[in-house]
Amino acid sequence: MANTYSQIYIQIVFAVKGRENLVQETFREELEKYICGIVNGKNQKPLAIYCMPDHTHLLVGLKPNLSISDLVRDVKNNSSGFINEKKFLKTKFYWQEGYGAFSYSKSQLNNVIKYIANQPEHHKKKSFKEEYLGFLQKFEVEYDEKYLFEWID
Repeated sequence: MANTYSQIYIQIVFAVKGRENLVQETFREELEKYICGIVNGKNQKPLAIYCMPDHTHLLVGLKPNLSISDLVRDVKNNSSGFINEKKFLKTKFYWQEGYGAFSYSKSQLNNVIKYIANQPEHHKKKSFKEEYLGFLQKFEVEYDEKYLFEWID
């Protein structure tokens, strides 16, 4: 019997609604574990995650039985519900619409994992906007600025 074999590695980047700094260090690790649980629950493989106060990077080994958009929808819906149910914040939490998804080869994984793990250091030098626009340019993704995240400068 034939089977399906694949090797798909995707870095997903998404932001907090309004780009507010709402993901606090007090619950960041718990949120990261919860998001990894969602990914595992969808039979996908979380390889790296870092939730910055205003955005998240998630590297996933993706099986072709699930679309990226379905995975991101479930991660964002369930994790925002988790934050709200736990009452980590005094205000209602939402992720912003949209996301970036960037593919990598197996040989690039160690560098991408290190990059994600070093998010706090990286953002001492570069804003999220600079980082995200850099991804779009590096991966030659055509975009319309009016449909990008809401930026706070």
